[in-house]
Amino acid sequence: MLKINTFSKAGCVKFAVVLLSISAAIATAPAGTASDESARKSLSEWTLARGNPESTGATDQRVPKDLVVKWEYKADEAIESALVIADNLVFAADVMGKLYAISRVDGKEVWTHDYDTGFTAPPAFHDGHLAIGDVEGNFYFLDAKTGKLLWQAETEGEIDGSAAFFGDNVLIASQDGKLYCFAVKDGSPVWTYQTDDQIRCSPTVAGDRTFLGGCDGQLHVVDLNTGKAIGETLPLGGPTGSTPAILGDYAFLPIMDGAVLALDWKNQKEKWRYIDEDRPQEYRGSAAVSGDQVIVSSQNKQVDSISMKTGKRLWRYTLRRRADASPVISADDVWIAATDGRLIRLSLTDGSERWKYEIRGSFIAPPAIAGGEVFVADDNGIVRCFAKPAT
Repeated sequence: MLKINTFSKAGCVKFAVVLLSISAAIATAPAGTASDESARKSLSEWTLARGNPESTGATDQRVPKDLVVKWEYKADEAIESALVIADNLVFAADVMGKLYAISRVDGKEVWTHDYDTGFTAPPAFHDGHLAIGDVEGNFYFLDAKTGKLLWQAETEGEIDGSAAFFGDNVLIASQDGKLYCFAVKDGSPVWTYQTDDQIRCSPTVAGDRTFLGGCDGQLHVVDLNTGKAIGETLPLGGPTGSTPAILGDYAFLPIMDGAVLALDWKNQKEKWRYIDEDRPQEYRGSAAVSGDQVIVSSQNKQVDSISMKTGKRLWRYTLRRRADASPVISADDVWIAATDGRLIRLSLTDGSERWKYEIRGSFIAPPAIAGGEVFVADDNGIVRCFAKPAT
């Protein structure tokens, strides 16, 4: 198996010497209205790597207590990026450059396309379209139903993060240090935003702003209408490849130098900074945020829950090996896909273990939660769907 461009602090520095509740929407929207239908559809899909444009890595939907493997699909190569779920399809990308569309009902192959390159970035779905970037800096925009390539654009560096969408435009960040905005219709350039170093995260969208954490050690807030910075960048104190999670006026972002930050982006100031005083941690993944909790996993095998209000640790769960995949929250569950081959379900309340499933291999990418089912891929190229047992 070819493992492409393993993320590391050295690799990052080298080139530089109010989220609305879905359940509330369902409760307040009259039955049969567009809002009601949209909310229900969002519960049955996972269209972006971190679950939603705000990159919270969280959903209100509940997963059944008992789970079994509903189906398995074997890809040609390892899958190290997140899956996305939409229109009754599961979309995956392997490290050798092949895209897959799989039926979420029975795990049967619907279409594939081989680009002969490599994907460490996850696909992104929006309005019947699929967008993804590769390790050579190519950006592809496809018809999700058929896999037909609609247009292609180029960046000047490897693409590690997911695409994002705003209006009639699509966004993608590159290791060339730029955030690109293209027109969905034909791929024509709309604007480009330049940072001082690599960008390895996905752009997070909240309102008409996008948020970027970079290897330049800054949080960038960009106006999506103009492509211009809003205010000054916020210093992080170190480089990051993590995708910012936005909840209201706050951005939550781990950095590689062992800290998790809460930033008041609206007033451009730091709210708190969490550092493990006993042993410095290194963070490569993104945070999942829900309620009053920020969940992170470190390279030192720790899964921590941090109070969103105070920045103090609430609980800790220690893994057998590290988790490269970012944590995911569904209702009152935390999901951890670890490199020791275990998919672990923890209580959001106290971090106690509720369920686990073990494979021969490693999980590099996080799970996707859609319609009460759990979807995850491993480094053997196996995509699994977990669901409640058939009655």
